[in-house]
Amino acid sequence: MRQVFGGKARVLAVAAIAVLGLAAVAASHAAPIAADLLRVRLGGDAVQTRIVVDLDHATTGKVIADGADDRRVVLLLQGASTEGAQGAGVGLVKAWVADQTSGGARLRIDLSADGRIKRRFLLPPADGVDHYRYVIDVAPLDASAVRLTKAANAPPVKLRAPLPLKKVVVIDAGHGGNDPGARGALAIEKDLNLIAAQALKARLERSGRYKVVMTREADVYVPLEDRVRIAQRADADLFISLHSDSAAEANLSGASVYTLSDKAFARASRFVKPDDWFMRASLTSDPGVSDILFDLTQRATKNRSATFAETLMAKLDGRTPLLRRSHRSAGFMVLLAPDVPAVLLEMGFISNAEDEQRLRDPEQRDRLIDGVAAAIDEHFAQTGKLAAR
Repeated sequence: MRQVFGGKARVLAVAAIAVLGLAAVAASHAAPIAADLLRVRLGGDAVQTRIVVDLDHATTGKVIADGADDRRVVLLLQGASTEGAQGAGVGLVKAWVADQTSGGARLRIDLSADGRIKRRFLLPPADGVDHYRYVIDVAPLDASAVRLTKAANAPPVKLRAPLPLKKVVVIDAGHGGNDPGARGALAIEKDLNLIAAQALKARLERSGRYKVVMTREADVYVPLEDRVRIAQRADADLFISLHSDSAAEANLSGASVYTLSDKAFARASRFVKPDDWFMRASLTSDPGVSDILFDLTQRATKNRSATFAETLMAKLDGRTPLLRRSHRSAGFMVLLAPDVPAVLLEMGFISNAEDEQRLRDPEQRDRLIDGVAAAIDEHFAQTGKLAAR
């Protein structure tokens, strides 16, 4: 059964998203030609590491973090696009992840030692190379400066969590604890949701492709806003909330999926803080620009959520009955993170005898879970075609 929106919350949104300049959103400026990110190449050693981003058009770059403060380099290639890529590092680089934001292609780089961007430049096609190359050179921090910092007893830098080389999927078992959800003839919703969530976690982890985070792993109550926070703190690539529907009409049956409705967009503001990227993006402290970027982020997230929802329904079709209008929109709290694609899956109606039996039967439940896992695989296969070569 769906959990309704409620309660005030103050949330840390921890996703490190790149800053977009005014020119990218001002209506008076012409939009640049979208440059596809073709691949990312690395070379060098601990003295200097070179990162080469191959592009099919020219683009401009914006450094959001140069590595000097927390060993994290964040670069936004404005006007560029990527379907997603990630890889292990070389030399000073431990790992890198490229993904898409509303401002362009974002490249996030974890450094293995204290370092910073030394220089960066764009090379046009030349000498037999038929595409553009954005070059980033990373070098260690000055050794004497590091010694002076330690001698001054400066507090240690708090490092961010390593970039994940696996896609992060957050599974939310709806209800729990003193919130039982709906009741069927033989089962309680919170129990069915948790069993299904644990089965999906096991199925995804067997593949070795994902890092799975659960919002709850026992019969405990987790506030709705905390479930969103968990997804944001995990830098989730996808959030799935599992529920069992209920209705007064006992003949209603079938699975359905919900994504965030446009009317609920304003409520997502509770899940941001002043130093989020869209709050800091305006070079002239113009709040209007931040509002535009926040809206763009939400729209991009909503589109990714809707794409996954359609894939999910396609994969469930034939594995379990579907509600006639199976893709719907609503303002549920767990869907409100502006930067995490999210869906709420109603696995069937606990108020319907046949659906309840399907949800309780391990074999039929596994068929449904296999469909969910197949949808996740296809979703990330489509959004992660690029790889380091």
